[in-house]
Amino acid sequence: MSEYQAGKVIGFHSCDRELGLRLVNGQDELKQSTNDWDWLGPGAYFWEDDPDRALQYAEDCAAGRQINKIPIKVPIVVGAIIEMGNCLNLVETEALQILTAAYDGLKQVKEQAGEPMPINRKKNRALDCAVIKYIHQANADNGIPPYDTVRCPFTEGEPAYPGAMISSQLHVQICVLNPDCVQGYFLPKPIDKNNPYLNSTP
Repeated sequence: MSEYQAGKVIGFHSCDRELGLRLVNGQDELKQSTNDWDWLGPGAYFWEDDPDRALQYAEDCAAGRQINKIPIKVPIVVGAIIEMGNCLNLVETEALQILTAAYDGLKQVKEQAGEPMPINRKKNRALDCAVIKYIHQANADNGIPPYDTVRCPFTEGEPAYPGAMISSQLHVQICVLNPDCVQGYFLPKPIDKNNPYLNSTP
């Protein structure tokens, strides 16, 4: 973790209303996603500082425009106070060097085993997921303290305007591996804007 990195951030999780209310009421915890295509490897995913994008994703899942392993019937956005802890922050030079070295290490392992490297295909980030999982395994094998969180910006969507290098769905995502880093959940205000389906009928 960089000595200049903020200790706490606010993240927003998209999920079904039933699960969201259990989280806020302290009756449940988020399960780690373990898909082979997860952008930042295994963990619980949050949109950093962006409840609007979290709501958009939840609505897309409920409408079938996005595929979510856990179905979303009634969209809800849950805020979380996240202690970043030991963070693999992929906007930092040192973290990017670790990422590049992990790719080289994974490639060598695959070549020795006679196996092909995973490939990223649009939203299926099999290669990125494999590289980050390699980092976690290498840390465990070498007695290096595990990462609590992973943080990375993503370019998604169309250009924000003609010729733009900024995309319409640019966002920063946080993947939490250590559940103790989530210090609490809340419903973000204003409720009618961030959670318009809170009191709707399924």
